[in-house]
Amino acid sequence: MDAVSTPDCARPPATAQRDWFVHDLGRQAYEPVWRAMQDYTDRRDGDSPDQLWLVEHDPVFTQGQAGKPEHVLAPGDIPVVQVDRGGQVTYHGPGQIVAYPLVDLRRLGIGVKQLVCRIEQAVIDVLAAYGIPGERRDGAPGIYVRGRKIMALGLRVRRGCSFHGLAFNVAMDLEPFARINPCGFRGLEVTSVLECGGPANPAELKPALVAALSRQLGLNARTAPEGAPTEADIAPEGAPAEADHRA
Repeated sequence: MDAVSTPDCARPPATAQRDWFVHDLGRQAYEPVWRAMQDYTDRRDGDSPDQLWLVEHDPVFTQGQAGKPEHVLAPGDIPVVQVDRGGQVTYHGPGQIVAYPLVDLRRLGIGVKQLVCRIEQAVIDVLAAYGIPGERRDGAPGIYVRGRKIMALGLRVRRGCSFHGLAFNVAMDLEPFARINPCGFRGLEVTSVLECGGPANPAELKPALVAALSRQLGLNARTAPEGAPTEADIAPEGAPAEADHRA
């Protein structure tokens, strides 16, 4: 996999046109947050605000909708959840920033490839502030440092609106990645911001990541008025047992 140059789609808009609301959910189990993302995406309309959800998940492997079971090698006591995003298997756990941009792509005037590109550029920009050389890899979405993956990316778009998002390794136990073929690549090494000489506290990177994503998407970050989603948003009553697989 060769590094690729920064594409034009990663050049942010000149000025921010709209607000989006940032919810920091703290540490949460994976599935209730996933169901809440589905619920919000299904309920939103053309006037619904874009949102950015930040979370640290309890340990979990998530397998994309086209994921191959042979990439899950030895999960042990860590659950494996089949989900409706793109991509193969990855790991979420404490010390990792997971960011879910819930945005209306039609309203932003961008496509899925541009969204991927802008998310990647935001992480490259955050790493650069700490002297860490983040780069893309051709045919393998996400960000790498000297060949080791530091940010995984998996998205879903439904009715023109995105959910799922990115997983940014800050200061976490990387051992569970040895139990899978990360993102479907046998032998792919992973790393973290801490291993690369950056800060050990995810809270230190969150503001920089929010600012970089906001800049790339042309959105003004605002703290959600209520401070965090309600309990119904995190574990919506009557959430569907199976994901809707329509694009």
